[in-house]
Amino acid sequence: MIRIEEARTRQELKAFVKFPFRLYKDSPYWVPPIISEELESLSSDHNPVFQQAEARFFLAYRENKIVGRVAAIVNRIEIEQQGLSKIRFGWLDFEDDPEISRALMEAVRSYGEARGLSYMEGPMGFSNLDKVGVVTEGFEHMGSMITWYNYPYYATHLKNLGFAKEKEYIESRFPASNADPANFVRIQEIIRKRYGLRPLNFTNTAEIMPLADQMFDLFNSSYSSLASFVPISPAQREYFKKKYLSFINPEYIKFIVDKNDKIIAFAIVMPSYSTALRKAWGKLFPFGFIHLLRAKRYNRDAVFYLIGILPEYQNKGVTAIIFNEYYKIFQRKNVEMCYRTPELADNLAIQKIWKNFQPEVYRRRATFRKEIAS
Repeated sequence: MIRIEEARTRQELKAFVKFPFRLYKDSPYWVPPIISEELESLSSDHNPVFQQAEARFFLAYRENKIVGRVAAIVNRIEIEQQGLSKIRFGWLDFEDDPEISRALMEAVRSYGEARGLSYMEGPMGFSNLDKVGVVTEGFEHMGSMITWYNYPYYATHLKNLGFAKEKEYIESRFPASNADPANFVRIQEIIRKRYGLRPLNFTNTAEIMPLADQMFDLFNSSYSSLASFVPISPAQREYFKKKYLSFINPEYIKFIVDKNDKIIAFAIVMPSYSTALRKAWGKLFPFGFIHLLRAKRYNRDAVFYLIGILPEYQNKGVTAIIFNEYYKIFQRKNVEMCYRTPELADNLAIQKIWKNFQPEVYRRRATFRKEIAS
């Protein structure tokens, strides 16, 4: 018999965070989070997303053993401003037993029903900068710092529980050698002259911080048309600056500005931390931080995390300037493979940007939806 209990204390939340370490201990593809950072992200005392959201964290027990977990999330901005009567669920992990997944999803359903919501969708995090989706194809590839990984049976369990695929995401990759300068060097020169644009490059994080708020403004405006977009609040901006900027080489952040020094486009690339995080196995100390520092400085893999372009500059060739700047830094850093984070499969505009790089889709993931009353 499965028993569901809410994780409330720090000790219980730590058990919530550490459950996947046991579930995936024999998987060569799962990438563990840093335990202390994961706990902080789930804490209303540290994560400002709780100013606009609430969450409950449920653990599934068989006798005294944890066999599953899930978070039920209510994003008030999404509900009140977008009219989406939705309860999100995320941090979904469970042993391969239908009784466990049924009990976990019933906990989410009950929580949503008590708040008068109409449907469930997930897995997804608190906001659009969090992890998203159940892997449906590409299980033989290692996960990443900014995605969830799961066993193949997850999607089957959700479908058997009456969930239907809601949004599909693709992840792709291409060798850095596919970045043929002939496709963007001449074009970027034309675009720069035509619109009075120039790139900003950085050598240290301190140079970036004064421009970070402009970048988040641009992020909100350039991504607002995507499904279920929730704007990043001022408090969340400060949180993400602290959480992510230290993981990014300053050379891997690119801004494009107009003649008035207004940012009209940005791109953020991260080194791949997958192997380093597996070596750290959830702990920064005593040696985990060393693995992360090495991955930051010496890495043959680059992950394109975000690209944002003001709507009025989209489809005008601005990406040629961005790619030209990254080509130079990748040549200098000996980057061999480029990865793209999950993108909506129906976002044809973003896919068109990458066509000259001949990307290979190597993983697919999806969110699943079910009506609460069904």
